Amino acid sequence: MPDSSRALPATLVPATQDLTSLNTLGLASRAPAFVRLRSPSQLDALSTLASRHRGLLVLGGGSNLVLPPQVDSLVAHVALRGVRLLEARPDAWIVEAGAGENWHGFVSACVANGWDGLENLALIPGTVGAAPVQNIGAYGVELADRFLGLTAWNVRQRRLVDMDAAACRYAYRDSAFKHDAPGAWVIVSVRFALPRPWRPVLDYPDLRRQASLAGTPTARAVFDAVCSIRRAKLPDPAVIGNAGSFFKNPLVDGAVRDDLAARYPGLVSYPQPDGRYKLAAGWLIDQCGWKGRRLGPAGVHDRQALVLVNRGGAAAADIMALAAAIQRDVAERYQVALEPEPVVWRDAPAAGA
Repeated sequence: MPDSSRALPATLVPATQDLTSLNTLGLASRAPAFVRLRSPSQLDALSTLASRHRGLLVLGGGSNLVLPPQVDSLVAHVALRGVRLLEARPDAWIVEAGAGENWHGFVSACVANGWDGLENLALIPGTVGAAPVQNIGAYGVELADRFLGLTAWNVRQRRLVDMDAAACRYAYRDSAFKHDAPGAWVIVSVRFALPRPWRPVLDYPDLRRQASLAGTPTARAVFDAVCSIRRAKLPDPAVIGNAGSFFKNPLVDGAVRDDLAARYPGLVSYPQPDGRYKLAAGWLIDQCGWKGRRLGPAGVHDRQALVLVNRGGAAAADIMALAAAIQRDVAERYQVALEPEPVVWRDAPAAGA
């Protein structure tokens, strides 16, 4: 597995850490017990520390997370690095990356090396290790489509486990990791099978409308187009705090979709292989009048209704109050339930509580 830090000591010493810059929403938060995991040799020490705390928050890029003002669980920031080509098979490039690698940086490196297939997932914030947890996806490609396997540390059992796609139980923005107890696993490295020969995935209208993708585009052209589209639609977390798309696109059966389309002719929906339809959550939120609105220090981005933003000084309670108000309006108007994408962190109750 990738590891550029084998010489690091195996011990971990917890320290107090300000987490404000470690979550892309920019929520003020602190952790009395924080460690940075730089080498697999430190995993056993992490298990020992975790057994002494109320819980374990495994932190990557902090891009899919709503943090409280204080996290009383042990916080482990995963900084396991390294990217390498494992095998050049006739049908695929087999590439492995450390869990702490920046996701967009990894995608960019793959395209630069001619290991094509992840370009539709460019500019998604976060780390490689967080990507399988969420089964990230964009513009017609999901991580599961390119996934070969991963190595994860079972914190309680103190052992490394290799997991394939079946073990990860991927679904839309979902995986087995989201259903286990928080802190049960630390993903160490992820392996991808990037298809040879490569073919562009241009299913989404936004991509088909890009003049640069006419004819037979290259993976670099698709990568550049995706970056351009995302930069035009989505705010940079370094400029204004946000967690990317805050709600999942709801899945409904055909009868529900047809009824909604009859009542709301502009409804945006996408057919799925199983016969259901994915509704555009951003369209639903926009139609309810939320784009550009704010509720206290939290608001909805003025160019993308799916993105909730920290207008300055927002806390987790402000973000979740705004999310709840949006959910109520969409449910009342369309009878559709919106489900948040980010993890809303809540510490385990203290013993005897």
